[in-house]
Amino acid sequence: MKPEIPKADLLDLPSAIAIIGMAGRFPGARNIEEFRRNLENGVESITVFSDEELLQAGVDRKLLANPDYVKAAPLLEDADQFDAGFFEYSPREAAIMDPQQRLFLECSWEALEDAGRAGDASGSVTGVFSGGGGVMSTYLLSDTHFNPQLTGTTASLQHVGNDKDYLSSRVSYKLNLRGPSLAVQTACSTSLVAIHLACQSLLTGECDMALAGGTTVRVPQRTGYLYKEGNVFSRDGHCRAFDAGAQGTVFGSGIGVIVLKRLKDARRDGDAIRAVIRGTAINNDGSEQKSSYWAPHAPGQTDAMRRALAVARIDAGTVGYVEAHGTATVKGDPTEIRALTAAFGPMPADSCAIGSVKSNIGHPESAAGVAGIIKAVLSLESKTIFPTLHYSQPNPEIDFPHGFYVNAARKPWPAGTSPRRAAVNSLGIGGTNAFVILEEAPERPAEPAEAERTCHVLTLSAKSPEALEALGQRFKTHLEEHPADSFADVCYSASMGRAHFEHRVAVVASSCEDAVAQLAASDTAGQAHAGQVQDGAPRVAFLFTGQGSQYVNMGREL
Repeated sequence: MKPEIPKADLLDLPSAIAIIGMAGRFPGARNIEEFRRNLENGVESITVFSDEELLQAGVDRKLLANPDYVKAAPLLEDADQFDAGFFEYSPREAAIMDPQQRLFLECSWEALEDAGRAGDASGSVTGVFSGGGGVMSTYLLSDTHFNPQLTGTTASLQHVGNDKDYLSSRVSYKLNLRGPSLAVQTACSTSLVAIHLACQSLLTGECDMALAGGTTVRVPQRTGYLYKEGNVFSRDGHCRAFDAGAQGTVFGSGIGVIVLKRLKDARRDGDAIRAVIRGTAINNDGSEQKSSYWAPHAPGQTDAMRRALAVARIDAGTVGYVEAHGTATVKGDPTEIRALTAAFGPMPADSCAIGSVKSNIGHPESAAGVAGIIKAVLSLESKTIFPTLHYSQPNPEIDFPHGFYVNAARKPWPAGTSPRRAAVNSLGIGGTNAFVILEEAPERPAEPAEAERTCHVLTLSAKSPEALEALGQRFKTHLEEHPADSFADVCYSASMGRAHFEHRVAVVASSCEDAVAQLAASDTAGQAHAGQVQDGAPRVAFLFTGQGSQYVNMGREL
């Protein structure tokens, strides 16, 4: 019999952690908004290659003739691109950095911007908790054959630019973040374990804000893989989680970062809360009754789930969605459902949906957990349960209890007697499990009404004219897609939540529509004001002339 868990309202829960910002790059999605649209529309972002594409990418022609060679992979768009100038890297250093480090740094900055904290994060007690893909997916391993110098020596640019140890501390250094900075490695559960550690650091007071997530960028991108009977790879290039046709997973790439604060602090500071983490737990399977080091273990997963539910202080029956690990492997899926069934206990029929983002984007390894968190947050925000792809009939090895069901079509998530809640499960080879309980964001406290100004000033800035133009286009697109947003709030966030750079433009407008028109127009003189400001305070020099009041060329030398 399960022990009774004392319940608590969200605002009274000491373990509550607010998610105030998110950023990511996933196959088929250059940002979180594109990722949301793909999830809503049931898009599979696994690319099937032609022989010509693979030959051009350098794949051996003999390999293409092998019937077990699967010509598919989840592609990460612009994985080789990096805004080195923004982070003040030389072209030489940027070229030898692992794309995992480059893109995680970019996403960390974007997550702070999404949180409205890019303007004041520098110098703050902000922690960074992250992990990257292993040697089987790295830039270093794939390119050493062509560039032997890439390995470098200990503490060289080559070493620091490619070793997993430096993923978190690079972000801390470049963004001047002074909280704990930890590199986490637990295989496929890495990023969810990183999120757990970030929450613990916040709750113990080690930091006031935290970045947490993971990154995997497989290099080369355009290549297939060899299927082997009994291995974990999919036979047909699709990830059919929980389905009778499940044959394995498809490994791919992805980057995800979330920004965390204690809930009470986020509410005090007026942060836009996207969702709340009620509880987290991690553990390891150990070896008792476990068939092998590689195998998943239901009792270990169940224990982590129960611990997280206890920390969250909720009844399992109030969880309406579980984002499962769901790799579509022969042993993995049935084991996970057994673990969930044991942890959650008896439930009303069809009361909890199950899904797996891997059916959309493949398995991004170290970024799998944070991809699941981001999907669950988007689901809570949109009050929608997204479809799990390629599911038609249940895996015969899975005895689905009455409470759980695989959600194969997009459906609304109606309000119930308790707030909407979701859970995310993640596990890795070696037995490290992680489980997180999420709840939809609480209602924002009522703000006193203020007199609305007739006009507001939208301020944008960037480090180059080209970047400023691109930023203006992004704001224009956002305002077009969200015309109901408070234009005053948009202007406030642009001014106070973003860092200010040398190249700037200001638009005086009365509404979102007015701002869109001005950003789209080419002749906005008099309303849109652009210019370049001096970077930093003016430099002062002194000239001491000695006995004479002047001498030849003194002004020129000064």
